[in-house]
Amino acid sequence: MSPNDAFRTLDRQECLRLLAKVPVGRVVYTRQALPAVLPINFSLDTDASVLLCTSPDSDLVHAIDGVVVAFEADEFDAATWSGWSVVVTGRATVLTDPAEHERLSQTGPSSWMPLRNAVFVRIESEMVTGRKLRGALGTQ
Repeated sequence: MSPNDAFRTLDRQECLRLLAKVPVGRVVYTRQALPAVLPINFSLDTDASVLLCTSPDSDLVHAIDGVVVAFEADEFDAATWSGWSVVVTGRATVLTDPAEHERLSQTGPSSWMPLRNAVFVRIESEMVTGRKLRGALGTQ
């Protein structure tokens, strides 16, 4: 196998399929003019947007509402040097519609932290990119 055979770019559908397999990713945003990264559990909505559930008092909610952010999730196996990484880039919006909040309370992500009055954040999947690595040369 040549070194390039181990690496491939993923199409949008494959990226979304892989995202649906993992419960935790990282939201990348700007906090006080500096880059910030926060691990957070998530789910995908029916329109392929990323859904987050967090506290209404969270710094995250105030920092990302209405701005473009990146969301990344991955899965890697250190023993085989294989895995994948997907990045979703799009506008984040705090959801305020009561009907949508009720729907997501039933079907959306739940926070791993106990929350009172949870809020949902949607990240539109405007740009979805991904790559997959199959074991590096010499590990097969």
